[in-house]
Amino acid sequence: MLTVRAPATSANLGSGFDVFGVALERPADVVRVERASETTITVTGVGSQYIPEDPAKNTVGAVVEELDAPAHIRIDKGVRPASGLGSSAASAAAAAVALNELYDRGLSREELVPVAAEGEALVSGEAHADNVAPALLGGFTIVTDDGVTQVDADVSLVACLPEISVSTRNARGVVPESAAMDDVVDTVGNAATLAVGMTRGDPDLVGRGMDDGIVTPERAALIDGYEDVHEAALEAGATGVTVSGAGPTLLAVCRRSDRRAVAAAMVDAFDAIGVESRAYQTAVGDGATTHR
Repeated sequence: MLTVRAPATSANLGSGFDVFGVALERPADVVRVERASETTITVTGVGSQYIPEDPAKNTVGAVVEELDAPAHIRIDKGVRPASGLGSSAASAAAAAVALNELYDRGLSREELVPVAAEGEALVSGEAHADNVAPALLGGFTIVTDDGVTQVDADVSLVACLPEISVSTRNARGVVPESAAMDDVVDTVGNAATLAVGMTRGDPDLVGRGMDDGIVTPERAALIDGYEDVHEAALEAGATGVTVSGAGPTLLAVCRRSDRRAVAAAMVDAFDAIGVESRAYQTAVGDGATTHR
């Protein structure tokens, strides 16, 4: 039996729609695999009741097909589905690493990115790699048609997950089909600032670079209390706040010394409007890790 832990991830980071992603130190999924003649999947953990165990409907089943690697697979969910924290990507990435090693397929982590992305297609309708890339490689990732660029980054984060759901498909449905040139220029500038901030481990640059006036406002409108929580986080010391992936999680960048205060402020702001939430005090972390 082979066990792999794969982290939650945050995609987009505001200005990097469908391009940027980061691995988080916590939470994470744990996937255990064992060779078999026919694939079976069992799911436990947070939100497991909403995840199909039919291999044809589970993201991990798509990975099995891509690698031609049937197995008995147990998924222990630490990343809630429909959270905006790359729940399906964590499972797919963990399975890709585990099955690649179990069957000695010899693929690199970079080569596993499109394999794991096939699992994402079951959730969003398209094989996006902005979550699976950081789940596999760790750090801060930039995904383009030419491949993935990865940078190790030391940036503190708070991910605040409210007890509401926003589906990936619905969140993609509100993305504008066009944007004003001024907005595009601003977003490109912010994305460049964020990328530089990640390479320097500078929370001020990363926070400033999260600003986005194209996609984020549309997705923020789907999240009850977004403006209140956003403001509360900034007042508590966050340098930037945005929607994590498709939402409803809000991701805040901050200095390590401010992380606890930011987390408490975000939870309190959700509580003030009657929404329960959980805040993860985390940071940019490593990709999937194997345990025997």
